[in-house]
Amino acid sequence: MLICKVCGKCVSTIKNSQLGGSSLMLLQRLDKTGKKIGDLIVAVDTIGCSVGEVVLVTTGSGARNTIGNPSSPTDMAIVGIVDTYDYNS
Repeated sequence: MLICKVCGKCVSTIKNSQLGGSSLMLLQRLDKTGKKIGDLIVAVDTIGCSVGEVVLVTTGSGARNTIGNPSSPTDMAIVGIVDTYDYNS
């Protein structure tokens, strides 16, 4: 799983039919200290999160199973909202 911050919404009026009704969110990965790293990514929102929240993201078959369709083209899905996390080096 990944820890990411929700940066915005991704609106797509034309998309694969298996993604119909799914909200897509723009995310930025966070490192262990909470610093943004890497490129923006897009994930299916399965929980109704908001911009600015820190979320847990699953990838691959876990993401497809989360949305209930193992043949879906989904590669990333938001599965939780992080309230807090502690990191000890």
